[in-house]
Amino acid sequence: MAAAPGVRRSELGDALRACRAAFIGVGLMSCVINVLYLTGSIFMLEVYDRVLPSRSVPTLVGLVVLAAGLYIAQGVLDLLRGRILGRIGTSLDEAINARVFDTIVRLPLLMGNRTEGLQPLRDLDNVRSFLGSQGPGAFFDLPWLPLYMAICFAFHWLLGVTALVGAIILITLTLITEFMSRSPAKEAMTLAARRNDLAAASRRNAEVLVAMGMSGRLQRRWSEANENYLAGNQRASDVAGGLGAVAKVLRMMLQSAVLAVGAYLVIFQEATGGIIIAGSILSARALAPIDLAIAHWKGFVAARQSWHRLSRLLQQMPPAGTQTVLQAPTKRLSVEAVSLAAPGDQRVIVADVAFVLEAGSGVGIIGPSGSGKSSLVRALVGVWMPFRGKVRLDGAALDQWSPDVLGRYVGYLPQDVELFAGTVAQNISRFDAGAKSDDIIAAAKEAGVHEMIIKMREGYDTQVGEQGTALSAGQAQRIALARALYGDPFLIVLDEPNSNLDSEGDEALTRAVRSARERGAVVVVVAHRPIGIEGVDQILVLKEGRIQAFGPKETVLAQVLQPRVAPAPPIKIVSDAGAKS
Repeated sequence: MAAAPGVRRSELGDALRACRAAFIGVGLMSCVINVLYLTGSIFMLEVYDRVLPSRSVPTLVGLVVLAAGLYIAQGVLDLLRGRILGRIGTSLDEAINARVFDTIVRLPLLMGNRTEGLQPLRDLDNVRSFLGSQGPGAFFDLPWLPLYMAICFAFHWLLGVTALVGAIILITLTLITEFMSRSPAKEAMTLAARRNDLAAASRRNAEVLVAMGMSGRLQRRWSEANENYLAGNQRASDVAGGLGAVAKVLRMMLQSAVLAVGAYLVIFQEATGGIIIAGSILSARALAPIDLAIAHWKGFVAARQSWHRLSRLLQQMPPAGTQTVLQAPTKRLSVEAVSLAAPGDQRVIVADVAFVLEAGSGVGIIGPSGSGKSSLVRALVGVWMPFRGKVRLDGAALDQWSPDVLGRYVGYLPQDVELFAGTVAQNISRFDAGAKSDDIIAAAKEAGVHEMIIKMREGYDTQVGEQGTALSAGQAQRIALARALYGDPFLIVLDEPNSNLDSEGDEALTRAVRSARERGAVVVVVAHRPIGIEGVDQILVLKEGRIQAFGPKETVLAQVLQPRVAPAPPIKIVSDAGAKS
């Protein structure tokens, strides 16, 4: 079905539309199931009106066998319907989970860390879980309510009116549930995200909390956030649960009311005894989908909010289109009047930075803390997009490459090193399933880490643990350096690569920088210590986001490190008389 002109298609909607055949099957099953739901009413009607007056055992046995067969068929269809709905949820997840993961990765780069974190993944889980619950089945059964009402009216108009009044009351209660539960459910979701973010931040900084006695204070903050979440969640549960309880009581009252009306009709000989029981069962069955919908309303509201939030996010971050694959860069890195601001912020961090590095060049970026060094290198590797200016490799702007293709030509060692759960070899090879052992070992040797790795318990197959916790900070940094050098990338950017290294690691770093330059790579090194820039031939000095100096290393360092001669202190003249006294 084509979208109307000017209307953007929803990726989630497209994923569900791909399951159209399954939904049609569920609809047809619901049709048969709801017809089979009449089994109980008809069975009781026949027992009271035929079997009991005739005292016919064969008729009773025949009815029992027939009803049992219909009940089994109903149960099988109900089971199949539930499984199909569960498979629809799984199919939706499979169709969209790669895009959700992509948004989780890209979101901090576009909007900063003030984002929902893992909320898109939780939203997808909410939608999938609701589709696999009994809630959708209730919505498929609701359209059959008029059929049950019509049969009640066919029994007698008073029975029909009684059931209709009950249906109107429960439908009104459903609308009240929708109105009253929307705000508490949204508030509970916000409070849950706030609580989870605080817990995740505390886990990441566990060493700091324990070492500086902050754990108790953060625990109190977390307890306060958790109390707010529990209170919000309780409000949402109270609304849905309270109205659900009211609906349940009303449904039982309605069933009794139908019995009372049926008894009244039997007393005045306007209906048979079987109609009393059949009408009661039928009216209860007619209102069961409404009762079930109210019971699952909280999950429905949460899934609907997740659906809208996820659809909006996927529209804001459309998938990257197919781009022409350019040749591998081999000549130069050009930075053209680049100005940067952090994602989600308007404050300029780097302003009008411009320089060119030819193949085989190495530049060391130095400057005081907060001068924009790390921000600049993020732009060099394509992590942050400049709001003005361009970063080019061989004349092509970085946005002309897809991230996966550009990554083959870039080696990046960030300031905060973090490895992923897996083996040392997998981390060095960037989890490339087709990586060759020779290329992995070559990168390790170039980083000077091969000897260290083979001394580990399982060598290159050693598990580094979640976030590299099985390794020391220095080991993790050296393995991350090998990861940056893997595949002989043209552009190598190292942000404070020696912050956790000893003298042996410093020497290996210098050799790696010189080796990369000798094979024609462009190397950019951010360093606070002179030892980190021994392997480069140029220096760029940043201050307050602007270039203060750029040129050959010796020349620039001579200017930056030129000692300032302090003026001589004034000479105090003491008279001879004063000296003698």
